[in-house]
Amino acid sequence: MFMTRDEFLAWPRRAITLLGMSGVGKTTLAYKLPNSSWFHYSGDYRIGTKYLEEPFLDNVKEQAMNVPFLRDLLRSDSIYISSNITVHNLEPISTFLGKIGAVAHGGLPFAEFQRRQRLHRDAEISAMKDVAAFIDKAHDIYGYDHFLNDAGGSICELDDADMLAVLARHTLILYLRAGDDMEQELIRRAVDRPKPLYYREDFLEAQLATYLDETGCTSAEQIDPDRFVTWIFPRLVQHRRPRYTAIAQRHGYTVDARDINTLRDEADFLEMVSAAITRRSETRAG
Repeated sequence: MFMTRDEFLAWPRRAITLLGMSGVGKTTLAYKLPNSSWFHYSGDYRIGTKYLEEPFLDNVKEQAMNVPFLRDLLRSDSIYISSNITVHNLEPISTFLGKIGAVAHGGLPFAEFQRRQRLHRDAEISAMKDVAAFIDKAHDIYGYDHFLNDAGGSICELDDADMLAVLARHTLILYLRAGDDMEQELIRRAVDRPKPLYYREDFLEAQLATYLDETGCTSAEQIDPDRFVTWIFPRLVQHRRPRYTAIAQRHGYTVDARDINTLRDEADFLEMVSAAITRRSETRAG
């Protein structure tokens, strides 16, 4: 939603969606706000505990059933398997999403990878649409005055107008823009520790074709999963940048992600958002 600086500062129940690449500091910012008055809604946590919990557990059970000792215990109901997803531990989601590539190297066949990607897309859209209800729930049930939606890095890829309408109607969207130096830092992290990622289908298919051509592989099942992630990540950063910008220009405001490191407390955060509102108002007026 759009508002003036004064309207924002006088807003009795602030609701803000943080937008940006994973690693730019969205969660770091969330923990600089007092947890006594700000409800921290993690989109990834909601995905894992509500929408992908069953597919994740089914995958774990399928793996466990390949081990005779565990298979017998599971079939006799002697043990059960559950996930331990927390805001600080979202590893189960990454594990389920997986990486495309050779099974022998921990990769997933192309068809299975696509299936999980589509499940994740649907789950992320649903988790973001839940924001409106959780704003009220956070206040009415738990007594929080303010609400912070820590959106996943892939939100710019979803292209769901209804989802964006919900976020724009109920929250102030704040894009944490990574500068060139921070983008290079994110790329270095991806090289050091390749992580599972969500890709738009058209983007993945185009990039995969290029990678296969460059490497001489004849199918996705032949590629090294980690090498592909480190190869595609810089291209993903470049691909997402204009998509984030378009959402912010249409629905919200933009700040420099590096400024998060200078924030000391809630007052600094409110001033950062207020300054972003002022800059946009002056730009539109000019």
